[in-house]
Amino acid sequence: MNFEQWRHNKRAWMFHFIGNETRAYDEYVIAYRHNPTAEAARSLGSITAKREKLIDAIRWFEEAVRLEPEDAETWFNLGFVRERGGLLREAIEAFREAVRLKPSVDRAWYGMGMTHAALGEHPEALQALEEAARLQPLNAEARYQLGMACFHCGDLKRTRAAIIELKNMDSKRANKLIKDTGSQEFDDLITQLPF
Repeated sequence: MNFEQWRHNKRAWMFHFIGNETRAYDEYVIAYRHNPTAEAARSLGSITAKREKLIDAIRWFEEAVRLEPEDAETWFNLGFVRERGGLLREAIEAFREAVRLKPSVDRAWYGMGMTHAALGEHPEALQALEEAARLQPLNAEARYQLGMACFHCGDLKRTRAAIIELKNMDSKRANKLIKDTGSQEFDDLITQLPF
């Protein structure tokens, strides 16, 4: 066991726990220098992402997946910071790897769908968002995005089905989906809300 790495890792954890992100970051860096671990790299990635230092966050999460390539959650985090950093194709690759390793990571399916949608790749967005909605059947936002993907793919029947499912969960959000399509095709599904 590398005592110095262990000591700095524990100090980093303590500073992180009490909310002193700056000291936590410094201690994680020292721990990482003593013994590069995916755990330290993930922690450094999380702190830098929280600080909106996305280039550094990407670098740390890339290091974490290099050190521990079979960790689906780390791949998801890498996809998330890449997407936020505007690296959309690279984000999709990371999300895809996350779901390959662990198909039940609904956040990765959702992130992949949203990133494909941002690129105008609506059929690919639809596939990913269908899986996200299947894995989280009560997630109104996933259902809303699925409806938008269906609409952008020109599938009005599936858009209608998504609106109806969403209406059963969140009438306000279903009304927004109807409005955001810009189509009168779904006006019969509008719910009159009391507020």
